[in-house]
Amino acid sequence: MASKRHLKKSINLISEELFAECVAASLYGQNRNNVGAIIYSTLTMRSHYVSRISHPEPGMPAKAYYRDLREKFVAQASELLDQLHNF
Repeated sequence: MASKRHLKKSINLISEELFAECVAASLYGQNRNNVGAIIYSTLTMRSHYVSRISHPEPGMPAKAYYRDLREKFVAQASELLDQLHNF
């Protein structure tokens, strides 16, 4: 299992890249309302997952918890990226 610090840095890096993609898409004239919604979703997703790192669920093994957290984050980030590219 990677350290919590490394996991937080990875989540922040991916969120920053997704945010940059959203800003670039809004500058190139895509629908700004839809891009704004994706930006908001990106920011809330980032804060949600970073806060979950420090507070694991009691009774669940740490390795399984962090694996599940990573998988859900990647799935949600991929979904937001797909939404951005479908406009």
